Amino acid sequence: MVNKSKILVTGAHGQLGKELKQLASLYPQFDFIFLSREDMPIHHFELVRNFFKITKPQYCINCAAYTTVDRAETEKELAFQVNSEAPGVLAAICKEYLTKFIHISTDYVFDGTATTPYKEDSPTNPQCIYGASKLEGEKQALQFDPGSVIIRTSWVYSEFGNNFVKTILKLMSERKELNVVNDQVGSPTYAADLAEAVMQIISSEQWSPGIYNYCNDGYISWYDFAVTIKEFTGSNCKVNPIPTSQYPSLAKRPMYSVLDTTRIKQTFGISVRNWKKSLKICLTQLNENKK
Repeated sequence: MVNKSKILVTGAHGQLGKELKQLASLYPQFDFIFLSREDMPIHHFELVRNFFKITKPQYCINCAAYTTVDRAETEKELAFQVNSEAPGVLAAICKEYLTKFIHISTDYVFDGTATTPYKEDSPTNPQCIYGASKLEGEKQALQFDPGSVIIRTSWVYSEFGNNFVKTILKLMSERKELNVVNDQVGSPTYAADLAEAVMQIISSEQWSPGIYNYCNDGYISWYDFAVTIKEFTGSNCKVNPIPTSQYPSLAKRPMYSVLDTTRIKQTFGISVRNWKKSLKICLTQLNENKK
């Protein structure tokens, strides 16, 4: 009997974790272990080490994160525990057990003042606690396991959890009019596409450590995103563009967070869908789920 490689996925209840679970059946050559925060508190070194000792996974995909951007401003300790300390713990134990580590990061590590897409080696300068905690998590991962693969992504949405697409759909069904910010620009990422990219990296057996950007092709404002959702669903809700100044929030958001995905495409041969194609797939999936 052939021993299958094991893939340990943390953050199993999040958007990416659930998309990986959807994909698992397409990769019968692997055994997947999906863990939620309740199953294994990933900042607890000895608990994680014992789990690795028992399961001996070949790969670990860390999808666990503290993602409530505004609340992070008042829950700094918790944000850093989940987003910084935990990746460091996982990376150290992955190195100890020769487990290949993939960690998911964010566009919020940048300050949003650029005018051309951010490359992996562009200067980082997070403007909020969430971004600072995620950047520290990258540093911890690479410090404790220089063989780690870090994937920065942006504007993640899916049929699961809370995200912009689902929020806009709900608001459009309840209101006649919506105000959406039009001066923050970025690239949406369909979590199902990101999950496929992660699995392509693992399946390629061409492990190349370092930082990579991944998002769907094309860039838009949040207003453009909402207008496209309106068009694709045939909603009658009116969408009004407003500046960020009219939508105050605790945490400062990057005004420009477009990511250059050249490196991940060239290194792993990953093809990236246009954001509109992926949005259409997600909306179709959401519609199917209603039936």
